[in-house]
Amino acid sequence: MPIGRARAGLERWLVRQWQASRPPVALWPAWPLAWVWSIAVTARRALYRAGLLKARPAPRPTVVVGNLVAGGAGKTPIVMALVEHLRAAGHRPGVIARGHGRSSTGACLVSRLSAARDVGDEPLLVHLRTGAPVAVGRDRVAAALALCSAHPELTVIVSDDGLQHLRLARDAQIIAFDDRGVGNGHVLPLGPLREPMPRELPPRTIVVYTRGSASTPWPGLPGIRRLSAVWPLADWWTGNATQAVTAHALRNRPLLAVAGLARPEGFFAMLREAGLTIRELPLADHAAFDPLPWSSDEREVVVTEKDAVKLAPERVGTTRVWVARLDFDLPSDFDAALAPWLPRPTP
Repeated sequence: MPIGRARAGLERWLVRQWQASRPPVALWPAWPLAWVWSIAVTARRALYRAGLLKARPAPRPTVVVGNLVAGGAGKTPIVMALVEHLRAAGHRPGVIARGHGRSSTGACLVSRLSAARDVGDEPLLVHLRTGAPVAVGRDRVAAALALCSAHPELTVIVSDDGLQHLRLARDAQIIAFDDRGVGNGHVLPLGPLREPMPRELPPRTIVVYTRGSASTPWPGLPGIRRLSAVWPLADWWTGNATQAVTAHALRNRPLLAVAGLARPEGFFAMLREAGLTIRELPLADHAAFDPLPWSSDEREVVVTEKDAVKLAPERVGTTRVWVARLDFDLPSDFDAALAPWLPRPTP
């Protein structure tokens, strides 16, 4: 079995174990590691609260979008929807991110010519989809400084991930949860939590449930993720929307559905709900698609946009590759929740 597919299988197995009400026997050796992790992240937060470690503000008001759980909960779709929301409200937003899996750590700007391996697949997708300026860097403050230096017209910064990047001060934060909630309630690696679940909702925090209904005790706003269209790969890259079709156009055609996501089953379910006949090929999250994970004689393949950014049209040969566009609809009362924490946009 290829290494990437073995890793994907291990990731899915681990996510399933985290959903059990009690950690199964197979995870019991992780108890000491979880205990050490919990102490470390709690102590770090205490140092910031005491002022012994200082959070630094970005050059513009900043909204952080992140997860409390590992394994993906839909934060990047929220980021793209938030960028459009802020733009519609009169803001000029830019985005910062770490750039998962990139080969370097310093701050750099993302362009249409950037390679996913250099800037990360999600930052590149955000830039291609929204057109917003994007900068990546392990140090989000440095990324924000680079972004605003190159784009002084920006009025607000959205941080894709960074909830635990306490060095970056924030005016508001959005925590995404899907239907898994907090799983078994334990921290990594015994459970999915990146840090112990706070007893109360942190200040200036909005919770968004990406699968609609609430999955934690915290009050939050329900959002809806939907499959809006499918595009031929070459047209998706050029932004030629005239060639986009609804998913119904692919009904009754055998398709290989490929997804390098933390939770590929959600993508596969959306395709089936649209009436498509698919074979599933789940890959590890952020899979590189090098080499291609399907055979050269595969006729039609459907992928997510997150994976499409790693697929130049000339690489796929005679295989017809469709790119599924997944949109996220913010709840109608989202503006009322966020507006008090951001300054009004200037003309």
